[in-house]
Amino acid sequence: MSFVDAIGTVHAAATGEVRIVSLVPSITELLCDLGLADRIVARTGFCIHPREQLRSIPKVGGTKDVDLTKLSELAPTHVILNIDENRRETGAALAEFIPHRIVTHPNAPEDNLALYQLLGGLFGREAEAAELATALTDRLETLAAAQGLSRRQVLYLIWRDPWMTVSPDTYIARMLALVNWQTVPRQTDSRYPAIQLEAFDESPDMVLLSSEPYPFRDKHIAEIRDCVRGHPDIRLIAGDMVSWYGSRAIAGVAYMQALATELAGGRAA
Repeated sequence: MSFVDAIGTVHAAATGEVRIVSLVPSITELLCDLGLADRIVARTGFCIHPREQLRSIPKVGGTKDVDLTKLSELAPTHVILNIDENRRETGAALAEFIPHRIVTHPNAPEDNLALYQLLGGLFGREAEAAELATALTDRLETLAAAQGLSRRQVLYLIWRDPWMTVSPDTYIARMLALVNWQTVPRQTDSRYPAIQLEAFDESPDMVLLSSEPYPFRDKHIAEIRDCVRGHPDIRLIAGDMVSWYGSRAIAGVAYMQALATELAGGRAA
């Protein structure tokens, strides 16, 4: 069988000795949940889940600053990349010494179903992939049947200095849309635009401060309240539950439903 990745490259099912490098934290977690931890020979410093299984696996830098020399010494057969998280130049450099480069780009929660099938099929973990697909489908169907989730205009901040948010054409925005939360601004030239809070011309109902990639904390709430027009609800949100695709998306969908339901009832998260 063959499998097609996010940029249209056709991959045959892996055979022989398989040595995987994952340069995408959420996919590293997915590989472990597929039962492939013993095939991973390298990861980034941001690949931290599941901690115990990853403790002995070498780090080769970050998602954007990979140590190519160290990585080549590990003789990988496959590397998994992501369009948003890894540089194109990194992929080109890896092509010099890694035979198989698998590029991913989930852009909506339901895209995880194809991701499970791709990696499960490539590495002989079809049964495990099918179990994850069933679990995610169940979560999505449960959420779709939920009632009383109020529509909200949301400013979702991912960075400070400069302030950065997300466009509607992102995985994060589509996760929020599952609970009827619409990200602002609606029109942007970038998928992750920088904005001026003091000059931001929209009045969101809610401002969400993600725990990653910038580690927003309670101390930032007052700072942002002084900048944003109107009187929005400002709160912290678990960034990994909103932005991590792969197997964490199953818990992420449940997290979004619980949070939206709680807010609809007027209780603080």
